[in-house]
Amino acid sequence: MKYRRDLLSIISIVFLIIISGTGILSIDFFKSYEVNNQFGEVIKMYGAGIYSHDSFFKAPIFIGTDLCILLVLVPLFIYSLLKNKKEHSNKSKLQLLSLYTVAFYYAASISFGVTYNQYHLLYIALFACTLFGLFSLVREIDSEAFHYKITKGVGAFLILAGTALIVAWLPDILTSILSNKPLALIQVYTTEITYILDMGIIGPLCLVCLYLLRKGDKLGIVILACLLKACIIVGIMMISQTMLQILSGYEILLPVLLTKSGSFVLLGGFALHFNIKLYKNL
Repeated sequence: MKYRRDLLSIISIVFLIIISGTGILSIDFFKSYEVNNQFGEVIKMYGAGIYSHDSFFKAPIFIGTDLCILLVLVPLFIYSLLKNKKEHSNKSKLQLLSLYTVAFYYAASISFGVTYNQYHLLYIALFACTLFGLFSLVREIDSEAFHYKITKGVGAFLILAGTALIVAWLPDILTSILSNKPLALIQVYTTEITYILDMGIIGPLCLVCLYLLRKGDKLGIVILACLLKACIIVGIMMISQTMLQILSGYEILLPVLLTKSGSFVLLGGFALHFNIKLYKNL
């Protein structure tokens, strides 16, 4: 089992490097073109690299995500894998599991959110490897060995994060439904995968985690570690995404920058603080 899990980790890391590296090499803001979408709107398309069939708004976000994955997630993944091979402790397994969670979130986002391209099979392979890697590690972790007492700060963070992930995107959807119009930034896509993952899984999971921790269920500790690591990486990701959008020439309104990008960076900062305290107190 250990050999198979390590192999899954190595394959996942290789796929992460190839996929994110190719995305970063797609930086070229001068090959745009226009198309009419399914709603009759004229949409500016990116036109370069692996994201040539994605919108000019989305492609810089994808590239910013790739930048964070290659420069932050991959080194952390490699370090945690080597550390777990050496220590093989519950704590090292938990650290590796939390990074698998982030990799799985990325794999789901690109598998369902990026316009079909030549890397579709790689996206599927990464999705499968990270999903099964999660399963294999969860089985190995003895959560009952963990000892952790939830603090008011962590409780407040989980409520804030769970609420923020729903409140951040809900107005966009309600406005669309009430006006009987598509989402403002649906562009050439059929849905918004971020809304689904954040509002349908991560947001509610924050509240479920809080409930489990207050009940004394040790599964809550495992979920908390995964949520904190996801929030940290997403906070960093928002910086690289915003940077790439600005470089592309896309005008970001200050209220949007503060309410959405800024709030996720702030949550990431709090998550980093609580993540450090979590591993010190386990």
